[in-house]
Amino acid sequence: MSNLSPVVARVTDRIIERSKPSRQRYLAMVEREADRHSDRSFLSCSNLAHGFAASGEDKPAISAGKAINIGIVTAYNDMLSAHQPYGRYPEQMKLFAREVGATAQVAGGVPAMCDGVTQGFDGMELSLFSRDTIALSTAVSLSHAMYDGVTLLGICDKIVPGLVMGALRFGHLPAVFVPAGPMPSGISNKEKQKVRQLYAEGKVGREELLASESASYHAPGTCTFYGTANSNQMMMEMMGLHIPAAAFVPPNTPLRQALTRAAVHRATELTRKGDDYRPMARVVDEKAIVNAIVGLLATGGSTNHAIHLPAMARCAGIQIDWQDFDELSGAVPLITRVYPNGSGDVNHFHAAGGMGWIVRELLDAGLAHEDILTISKGGMRSYASEPTLDGTELAWKPAPTVSGDEAMLSTVEKPFLPDGGMRLVSGNVGRATFKTSAVDQERWTIEAPCRVFETQEGVINAFKAGELDRDVVVVVRHQGPRANGMPELHKLTPPLGVLQDRGFKVALVTDGRMSGASGKVPAAIHVTPEALADGPIAYLQDGDIVRLSAEDGTLSTTADLSGRTPAPLPAPAEGMGRELFAMFRANAGGAEQGGSSMLEVAGL
Repeated sequence: MSNLSPVVARVTDRIIERSKPSRQRYLAMVEREADRHSDRSFLSCSNLAHGFAASGEDKPAISAGKAINIGIVTAYNDMLSAHQPYGRYPEQMKLFAREVGATAQVAGGVPAMCDGVTQGFDGMELSLFSRDTIALSTAVSLSHAMYDGVTLLGICDKIVPGLVMGALRFGHLPAVFVPAGPMPSGISNKEKQKVRQLYAEGKVGREELLASESASYHAPGTCTFYGTANSNQMMMEMMGLHIPAAAFVPPNTPLRQALTRAAVHRATELTRKGDDYRPMARVVDEKAIVNAIVGLLATGGSTNHAIHLPAMARCAGIQIDWQDFDELSGAVPLITRVYPNGSGDVNHFHAAGGMGWIVRELLDAGLAHEDILTISKGGMRSYASEPTLDGTELAWKPAPTVSGDEAMLSTVEKPFLPDGGMRLVSGNVGRATFKTSAVDQERWTIEAPCRVFETQEGVINAFKAGELDRDVVVVVRHQGPRANGMPELHKLTPPLGVLQDRGFKVALVTDGRMSGASGKVPAAIHVTPEALADGPIAYLQDGDIVRLSAEDGTLSTTADLSGRTPAPLPAPAEGMGRELFAMFRANAGGAEQGGSSMLEVAGL
């Protein structure tokens, strides 16, 4: 692309060069698998009979071996609002497949936990490693070798990354991600945040808080704030793994069903038996990964993807690090303000111009790669569009050229911030991620005595006791992948926000995660090496002066840590199944490498 940003080009070239050995090994593996499993004829008659025994009216077509057979990997459950709409998808998708002479089978199900339910409680310690579990479950689902292509039904935090990771190891198959859309907007985000802070201050009770939360999270569909789930959907568009502009169409609507139908039809065309073979291994390349990072930065997306994207990339033989994020952040402006970085939610974002606007702006400015192989015949440019129904026929029109809400959606020429808002900070405390897009610039540098905690409950108790009513850097350690599975610490946002509103200079430094809903308090998160890996954060003590600055990219202390002993190790966790995940914790890699035990042990 002639107008490609020099920074985007330089980072992409560096990733390509860094990844050459692992990418070549990956593509060689994919080619071998494609030759070995080009169709189902290698299976014995007994194997095949097992594979289509319960396929009903599709049995003759699968038995004959000529029809394209699409595997469906689903993350359906009806507790998780985002995934509840998927319940009827498989039966619909089988009908859509038959329309083009193909068949479809549910290859398997993967777990789908909700961080919103487990936030701040023991179950949250399973969350990050549920991603590895989902990847493994995807591999199990596809291991029967009955499929010519795969459709993947998943939306939320660890689910899409896990599905991507698992499906990439079957990269000889084409893969289409099928979203389900966000729930209708509830009460305003400003009102929701106000009630949360009032509850943190003890000014309203649990009944009022529950009423407020229930008015926000109230129907089938994805939660409407721009957290990890909706960042996932943005990335699938930027990587070309969706039917164009499918991300934020509401569930249970004719347009949503038409997009699902189109996804199934397109999945059949992408197979070796179709007329446009596009294996997932070729779609997800270095340029597609860079597009995902660029989209994340331009939209102020979830910091969780500073962990998920390296893990996803590794499954395709691609090596990225936080320096890549940081350099791209310096070149990619913030052109979106969606809650928690703005007042409106993803429904408002979609109505204002949505992903079509974002894709067009980034391509026209040379900030994203247009020359990538997508699942769409029209390539990356076709994602700069909006889907519509002309009667019952699905069609696309160009994305609007005038923002429907200039407070939410702007241009590259007139961005909200010149920086993409995801900075690398590093120094003698470690390396970490600082999401600046949600933080007022006057708070980008905080230097204060620290108060060290081993749990987020300890922080909350100290807050309630008035012990944090001062300028303070709150350090929460032993929250990394090896310590306790790296739970999100979103429970800390309200009390730290209260301290900041009281006029104190406040920051958070932790080897744990904050969710895509993390807010206005400056935070160095994902500190690596983590405390349990003998990181410097294990040696900090109360009163040490800690400096966090996005302006000069530092995370440091003036304290001499050399003669100290590290903090005691936490006791092994039991209950809520946490003991079953001990092997994941014991083998987990660092946050910058994706925090995965599966990839570490596999040597990927």
